[in-house]
Formats: sequence, structure tokens, C-alpha cells
Amino acid sequence: MSVQQRIDTKCVQAGYTPGNGEPRQIPIVQSTTFKYDTSADMGALFDLEAAGYFYTRLQNPTNDTVAAKIAALEGGTVGMLTSSGQAANFFALFNLCEAGQHIVASASIYGGTFNLISVTMKKMGIEATFVDPDCTEEELNAAFRENTRAVFGETIANPALTVLDIGKFARAAHAHGVPFIIDNTFPTPVHCRPIEWGADIVTHSTTKYMDGHGAAVGGAIVDAGKFDWMAHADKYPSFTTPDESYHGVVYAERFGREGAFITKCTTQLMRDLGSIQSPQHAFYLNLGLESLHVRMPKHAANGLAVAEYLSKHEKVAQVSFPHLKGDKYYDLAKKYMPEGGSGVVSFILKGGRDEAVRFMESLELIAIETHVADARSCCLHPASTTHRQLSAAQLEAAGVPEGLVRLSCGIEAAEDLLADIEQALK
Repeated sequence: MSVQQRIDTKCVQAGYTPGNGEPRQIPIVQSTTFKYDTSADMGALFDLEAAGYFYTRLQNPTNDTVAAKIAALEGGTVGMLTSSGQAANFFALFNLCEAGQHIVASASIYGGTFNLISVTMKKMGIEATFVDPDCTEEELNAAFRENTRAVFGETIANPALTVLDIGKFARAAHAHGVPFIIDNTFPTPVHCRPIEWGADIVTHSTTKYMDGHGAAVGGAIVDAGKFDWMAHADKYPSFTTPDESYHGVVYAERFGREGAFITKCTTQLMRDLGSIQSPQHAFYLNLGLESLHVRMPKHAANGLAVAEYLSKHEKVAQVSFPHLKGDKYYDLAKKYMPEGGSGVVSFILKGGRDEAVRFMESLELIAIETHVADARSCCLHPASTTHRQLSAAQLEAAGVPEGLVRLSCGIEAAEDLLADIEQALK
């Protein structure tokens, strides 16, 4: 298309352009397999010599359409859908690392991802060094080893609401010749596009704002298409030498910077681990994406209104919301997300853990859920739910003290949310 589309238009239009007489909405191709006239036709697909579909575990037209939309929103070259955000982060990291190698990661990340890297991937022989996201460039560079193969962080950490200095982490990763992976779930590409700041791979839990309605669990990976695998061939032989498990293809040569990462991730990891998103879920996800640009400003505005109210309340000890003036991350938030971030507010009541639990149980409109980033407001006590596998010391290191409440502001009237919070605090 000759006209440069804005993010609002991409949310609605990107990824799918129907032809004459074709469905206006993306079709749900609810089929596991695809029929061909000859074995040679199918063989060309297996050899990656022709475009097409043969088995939904590897690729599906509905999924590819939605992945293409997310890639367009992020400014990447290609994307893929996974069964969950956890699967997206695991695939993105494991596509780069193997036993005996090392990851540098921000310590302030979602508890499930922290556990994935520190426990599960450690069992697979992959070590990690977790760094304070506010560390100096010198401290960050000191965390790298000869066997480091990836850097990982979150744009806005869940639930600590730490804002990552994307440029700092991207510079360090590239100085050591490794890709920078960032989870951009909370701001979404409507409010932040990390590729523009140097990120190489962007992941999402599409379950959150992208879906936005609590309808379908899912994840996504987008490749910026900028990392030069051949320039770092010694670090990434699985990209630059023949893959004997897949007809001897050399991904970096055959698909270049633009397509090597996702193609390898599909032909190796999706083939062997099978963490697919169903076409039905991809369809639901696309419905959410079509209104993402409308919902995100409302989420952010409601979050700011709630944060401002809580910051002045006598029963509240501390409020974290990056776009609240005076917040530790306000300057970084305005730099990387000038139009707003998310609708998630974290705060600590002076009464501590017991008071936080009592407050949540007194809410009437805002529901207690193991969820976040929904059109409907909800809240959670992370220390006893999503982060319960972490010790008290790990909770503090992750910026999630035991008395913290995470409140996700939906798109209801701000006045109604404030009234519910006020009566619960009483």
C-alpha cells in the first residue's frame, strides 16, 4: 500500500486484505490438515521450497493472518502465534539458547517468567544472571559471559511496574553480539514499539490487552528482522549451519535476517513442542486487536485517575504507576511511552498484607481474578497468587513486596472505579 498507515488503521486493517467476493472478516480455517494432489506438491512444502500449509501444528492461515497484523503493529518483519505468553517467551529464548549457554535478564519481570528462566531452563542446562533493571551500563555489561546468547526484559514489568530502559539494554546486547528480547504485553504496540528503540525480538501474552476480553489464552513472537546472524555465526551455528533435522536448511542463508528467526522457531520448536494457538482463539484475538487502539488510551486514563486518587489517600503507603508524576519511572515512561502505558496500578496499604486482602474482599465492582489487562477491572494479591513460588527475598528483588496489590483498570467509567475503591478502603 502506498499510503503509510497509522497504528489505529493497522489495528483494524493489517494482516488481511480480502479479494473480490472474499469474506470481509478473516476466515477461521478450523482444520488440522490440508489436501494436495501429489506427494511432490506436499514435499515442496516440507522442504520449504513452496509456500502453503500442510499441518496446523506448524502453520495455519488464520493464525498467520493474525500474526502478520501483530508484526505490522510492532514494526517487525514476521510473527508467529503461540498457545500462551509463557510459550512465546520460552520459544523466543530457547530458539537462541541451548545447554551450556547463558541468559542476561532483568530481575523485575513476571513471576512465571522468572521461574521459567531461573528454574525450568536451568534444569535444561541454561544459566541466567538477573540484573537490577536500574543498574548502570557498566554493571549491565559485567553480567555478560562468553556463552551469553540472549538478553531479556519487560517494557513494563508485571506487577512491579518497573519501566525498562530499552535503549540501555539494547546497546548492551548488541555490544556483546546477542539479540535483545522484550516482552511488550503491558503497553502493547499502541503505546510502545520497542523495535524502534533497538529491540530484536518482541513477545506478547496476547491473553491480556490484545485480546482484552478474557476470551482466549495466547501468545505472540515478532522478529524485527534486523539481527545479523551471519555476522555472529560462531555464536549461532543453529542459524548459520545446516539443520540436519530439517533437510539441511541453513536458516540465515535461506531466509535472511527478515525470516530466519521465526522460520527456525516454527520448524524446530513448534514442530517438536507443539504449543500452537488454535485458529478459533486467533479469530477471537483479531476481534480484540481491532479495538486495541481505542481501548488502550481509556485503560491508561483510568489507571492514571486511580493512581492519582490512591497517592493522596491516608491509608495508602505507596503507589506505583509509571505515568504518575513523581513516580520513580516517570521520565522513562514519558520517553518510551509518551501517550500512556497501561491501566495497571500497584499499591501498598499501610495495614500490610492482611489489610490488602481485606480491601480486595470489600470491592464490589472490581473483581479478584488471576488476570490483568482486561476490559473489566480486576485486582490481585501477587504474593499469594501469581508470584507465590518466589521467596520473600525474591519477591523484594522482583519489586513485589508481600503487601502489594495489583489493580488492573478496565474501560468502565473512572468515577465508578473510584467510588468502588473508596467504599472498599472505608
